Amino acid sequence: MPEPVVRKYALTVEEIFHEGGKPVDKPLKKGVILAVIENPFAGSYHEDIAGFMKDLEPLGVSMAGRLAEALGGKDEIEGYGKGAIVGQAGELEHGALWHVPGGYAMREILGDAKAIVPSTKKVGAPGARLDIPVTHINASYVRSHFDAMEVGIPDAPRAGEIVLALVMTTGARVHARVGGLKAAEIKGEDGLR
Repeated sequence: MPEPVVRKYALTVEEIFHEGGKPVDKPLKKGVILAVIENPFAGSYHEDIAGFMKDLEPLGVSMAGRLAEALGGKDEIEGYGKGAIVGQAGELEHGALWHVPGGYAMREILGDAKAIVPSTKKVGAPGARLDIPVTHINASYVRSHFDAMEVGIPDAPRAGEIVLALVMTTGARVHARVGGLKAAEIKGEDGLR
């Protein structure tokens, strides 16, 4: 399969001090890194596409490392998610190619993260937005870390492109208070609790 051809990257970090309540001393950081790549399958149906996942692995690792560093280093990361927006000459399954390389890249960079990396994908025109779900990196049932980040790039994806996205956060939602399993109570046995 061909090596991914990148047109551009975008990296955004938010610092959230409050959501209407008392401001916190240490803000929650939410970040996304996006890569706009050429879709090698755009324009016609291809039966055999799975090999491209292997080609995306180095890109995923590079993106995950850059994002973790932008958020203060891998030891600061508590939440993650991933997604893809496929240009209109592609198909939804082309976005699914990001599941393995995007998820395993974050696990590799973060070291032994146990929870499944939540994901979403869609086909869209340039400027399409995507809400990427976020959960705790070690236990999907930690409610305080259920979150999302809206992502997108004004001029992407073009018809023959895919926008690949990784999202990481440094903690729980600011003012999280709806109960459930707490991060301090994680057993870390199965990625759920």
